[in-house]
Amino acid sequence: MSLQLRQNLKLAQQLIMTPQLQQAIKLLQLSRLELVETVQQALLENPVLEERAPETDPETDIQQASEEHSEKVKEFDVQEQSLLKSAEWDDYLGNFSSTSRQASERELPEEMVSFETMYSAKPTLESHLLWQLHLSRLTDRQKEIGEIIVGNLDSHGYLHSNTEDIAGMSEADEEEAEELIKTVQQFDPVGVASRSLSECLQVQVDFLGKDDPILTALIRDHLGDIESGNLQVLAKKFQVTKEDIEAYVQIIQSLDPRPGSSFGGGETFYISPDAYVYAYGDDFVIILNDEGFPDLQISPFYAQLLESKNGQQSKQYLQEQMRQGLWLLKSIQQRQRTLYKVLESIVRFQREFFLHGVSQLKPLVLKDVADEIEVHESTVSRITTNKYVATPFGIFELKYFFNSGLGTSNGEQVASESVKAAIKNLINHEDHQKPWSDKQLVECLNKELQVNIARRTVAKYREALGIPSSTKRKKKK
Repeated sequence: MSLQLRQNLKLAQQLIMTPQLQQAIKLLQLSRLELVETVQQALLENPVLEERAPETDPETDIQQASEEHSEKVKEFDVQEQSLLKSAEWDDYLGNFSSTSRQASERELPEEMVSFETMYSAKPTLESHLLWQLHLSRLTDRQKEIGEIIVGNLDSHGYLHSNTEDIAGMSEADEEEAEELIKTVQQFDPVGVASRSLSECLQVQVDFLGKDDPILTALIRDHLGDIESGNLQVLAKKFQVTKEDIEAYVQIIQSLDPRPGSSFGGGETFYISPDAYVYAYGDDFVIILNDEGFPDLQISPFYAQLLESKNGQQSKQYLQEQMRQGLWLLKSIQQRQRTLYKVLESIVRFQREFFLHGVSQLKPLVLKDVADEIEVHESTVSRITTNKYVATPFGIFELKYFFNSGLGTSNGEQVASESVKAAIKNLINHEDHQKPWSDKQLVECLNKELQVNIARRTVAKYREALGIPSSTKRKKKK
């Protein structure tokens, strides 16, 4: 067999996750307080970033900064310059609506939010996954299997039960159980419900669209060699250069080996709302919460220093810091635009809630909002994670407004959260000597809301509200 050198042309599509794009995605899912910490850290690490003086005009400074640095951006390397100029941010996230600037000029009523409403439990991995499970377009039977899968995950998001065990616990066949495991693996965070590290990494690689046989083989069979640093041996095995193996290793290192670790155990923490919504005439006004958030700008001092005839090494350093600073500013602006547009869409869909409260909450899924503002569902999922909005009826997590629906006798849909509120209200006004049974609650809900609901569903909602059964609620005279 003779060895020959050949050149081949290959056309392929590949998703490239640049560091800048990774940063933009990361900023989407940060809470307001986490974003403040990230910005403060950037101020410490990047010398070209500084906090704008309070008396300056933000719009004027942005325009001036744009004019001053337009020439400097041209000096950046071609790849970064193309990235900054070609990123279709408006197509991806859209612009602020005209009411955004008007809203920021209005003063928020101080009596709108009470101090006691600013406490909430941190979402757990289980609650986050169950929320996605019950909003998915699965059958009730599939959701029951999914609940068993989620209930068997450890704190890192791994599933230590095999397909046979899940099938046995759910009284389903192994094929159906395996299908549901793969469905849960696609939930956010991607890679949960994996049974091994290699499976977890492979699920994330598949989600990113990287279909490379060498990358797949490295994840499946050679994680130990990568950990030991045997890159030269791997290069020889796959007949590629060591640099190619290093590129594959960088991709693997960018993945999350413990996708569930970012979720805590449900401890209590202080909530600072990311936005405020309040009635203004016949409409609603949205104000993003910028309190305590540093107003960033590019330092004029370092901008002038970049123009001077300094050494090539210092000039390259300043160019790199300037590039990172500009991208951080863009990413923060797009995060705020996305948050505003999602809130604006939620207010439109849930207008009756903002007028009358929880009883008027409507069924809503991520796809409804994503389609309206023309972004991907995963973008809506990220921007609603750990984000809170202050309303006339208290502070709610943005995910609260997304919930499944129950059918009514007149063919309409009523939100599950509205049904929970109705159950709580009925129990609060019941006779403590003769509390409502779950069957009686079904009859009351059918009478008041015309909702078609099963007794076991009422029991599940009651337990989710932390309300004991009728026998335990009964009080003797």
